[in-house]
Order: sequence, then C-alpha cells, then structure tokens
Amino acid sequence: MALLVKKRGALLILMLNLFLAFTGIGLVIPIMPKFMESLGITGGIVGLLVAAFSLTQLLFSPLAGRFADKFGRKRMIVIGMLVFALSEVLFGFAHSPALLFVSRLLGGISAAMIMPAVIAYAADITTKEERATGMGYINAAITTGFIIGPGIGGYIAEFGIRVPFYSAGVAGVIAAILTFFVLQESVPAKSAEDESGVPSADKAHGSLLTQLRYSYREPYFLSLIIVFVMSFGLANFETVFGLFVDHKFGLEPSDIAFIITFGSIAGAVVQVTAFGWILRRFGEQNVISVCLLFAGIFIFLTLFVHRFWMIFAVTFIIFLAIDILRPAISTQMSMVAKDQQGYVAGLNSAFTSLGNIVGPIVAGFLFDLDINFPYAMACLILLVCFGMTLSARKRGLQKVKSVS
Repeated sequence: MALLVKKRGALLILMLNLFLAFTGIGLVIPIMPKFMESLGITGGIVGLLVAAFSLTQLLFSPLAGRFADKFGRKRMIVIGMLVFALSEVLFGFAHSPALLFVSRLLGGISAAMIMPAVIAYAADITTKEERATGMGYINAAITTGFIIGPGIGGYIAEFGIRVPFYSAGVAGVIAAILTFFVLQESVPAKSAEDESGVPSADKAHGSLLTQLRYSYREPYFLSLIIVFVMSFGLANFETVFGLFVDHKFGLEPSDIAFIITFGSIAGAVVQVTAFGWILRRFGEQNVISVCLLFAGIFIFLTLFVHRFWMIFAVTFIIFLAIDILRPAISTQMSMVAKDQQGYVAGLNSAFTSLGNIVGPIVAGFLFDLDINFPYAMACLILLVCFGMTLSARKRGLQKVKSVS
C-alpha cells in the first residue's frame, strides 16, 4: 500500500490514467456491431481497422519510447491521452470509413505514446524489489478498465449509439488534465547529448528499422522475440474466441461475457494481491516459462472439451496465465533496461503490436479453413515460445558458470 502513495501517489495516478483509457476502449465494445451495421461496414473493413491501430502503434512505439526518455514521461502521457480523446470523438463523429481509419490510426499513435511512458514511469519510481508489484498494479488497472468498460458502455448506449465514443473522449481529457496538474515528472528532460557526450542520433535510437537492428545486440533481444511470438500466439486465441465458442459450443453472448469477465476479474485480483510475491518467490524467467506452458497446454485442451463448466475451467486457466504472463515480461525487460526504460518499453510495445498485426490475419484465415486451426496454431506457437525461454535460461546458466 505504501507504494501506491509514494511520490504523491504517482502510481495511483498512472493506474487512474490507464483505467480511464481502457474503460474508454471497453465502453464501445457492446455497441460496435450495431454501430458498424449502421454504417454498412463489412467484416473485412473491421479487420483492417484493427490492423491500422496496431500498425501505427508498431511504427510509433519505439519513437515514443525514445521521446519519453528525452522529454520526460509526463509530457508523453498527457499528449497521448489527448490524442486518445481526439481519436474516440472522431470515431463517434464518423459517417464514412475514411474517418474511421483516421480515428484508428490516431488511436494507435496514442497507445504508442501512453504505454511506454507509463511503464517507464513505473520503473522510475519503483525499486527492483517493488518493480513486480508496481507492474502488477499497472496491469490490474488495464484489466479492470476492460471489465467495467463494456458494462458502462451498454448503459450509456441507451442515450445514443455514439454517446459511448464521446464519453470515452471525455474520460481521456479528464485523465490528461489530472496528469498535467498532479503527476510529477519522474526524470528530467535530456539534452541531445547524454552524459557520455555522444549525440543521441549517433546511438541506436534512430528510426524503427534502425532500432530493431540495434536491438539484436542488446541483452533484452530474446525477450523482445518472445514478446512477438507470444503476442502472435495469443492473438490467434483471442481474435477468434467469440466465434470459436459460438460455432463449436453454441454459447450465448451472455455465456461468453461471463467467461471473459470472470477470468479477467481473477487476473486483476492476482495482479494486485499476489503478483509481486509470485515474481519474488519464483523469479521472472520461471514465471514466464510456466505461464507459456500452461497457456499452450490449456489452449490445446480447448479443442477437446464440450461441457460448459469444462470450457469455463480451461478458459479461466488460460486467461489467468495470460494476465500473469504479460506483466512478468514487462517486469523482466524493465530490470535490464537501466537508463533506457522508455526506449525498451517502446520496443516492447512495438514487438507486441507486430504480433497483434500478424496474429489476427493468420487466425482469421485459419478459422475459415477449420475452426480448430487457430487454436492448434496458438498452442504450437506458445509451446515454441516456452522452449525459447528454456533455451535462454540454459544459456544464462552456462554464462554464469563460465564467469565463476
């Protein structure tokens, strides 16, 4: 609890920012089908809108992370929240696909600006011992926003199908104002040259391609590859979840909502109460490996269960593993980032976005071939990722032995 009030409650303000942002995203979920139907939007266009969001997030995340290191976290969070608000209002005003795409492109940019800066800020204000707990709080705010958002959105939609979008925009502006006036900057803005006297332009922090090329030489590169593979595999699971359980088991929307909501609540509770203890007790690498293994195995079991309670139990384990896995990877990467917290968080977001672009496209294509194929692919990818973590741990142990 002391961590939450540290630095004038900085972590609480970060959590509120993410809670408002992701509640805003969740607000529109219940009314999206009717909204798209009112505009005559096809499923193909919806898929492209999702890809457009992830694409701009991919392209801007490393740059936004670099700016968070150079100009400060607070400035990037405030600007990102305002861009988010603008994107939601534009989506509400849209009467043509062109404006929808503009909105989603801006939404991707806002996500790229907010997430790396928030993760870097959390790393700035926490010690190594507090890092896991801090990341758990951050992800719990995201999860809680996703849980509450759809319920609020369904109620607000009674006042008009576009009202949830405007409400999300207002939430973004409120979060930006609160951050601007209350949140203290965690690091001072840097000059063009760092302490070593080397101009930042001469370092790896250049264009996206330059950053990706230099990331190959960094100690966290394998973690970035795991982030991409994990995101790709999880996207195969998450993208078609509703379609899969509807086609295969004939579940009603209320049944699907119950499964997702209960799993998300359990994940949020674990992130707030036990996540820090889990990482301190077992270590980031062990937790990541176990979560990947459990997620892969239980996604495979989804292909064989038939009764509702079995579907619920298997899916519950999957969601719980995912909710522990994501902050564990963020924590592990923040430990090796040192003075490049924003930069590394930006690359983390970029590799996640890349997986979120490719994964849904592959999942949709596989689903058209056979409804079981996306989950078979997700299982295979996550188990391959599990093998990569074991290989990395083995190389790490060999390196330690050689040094000693």
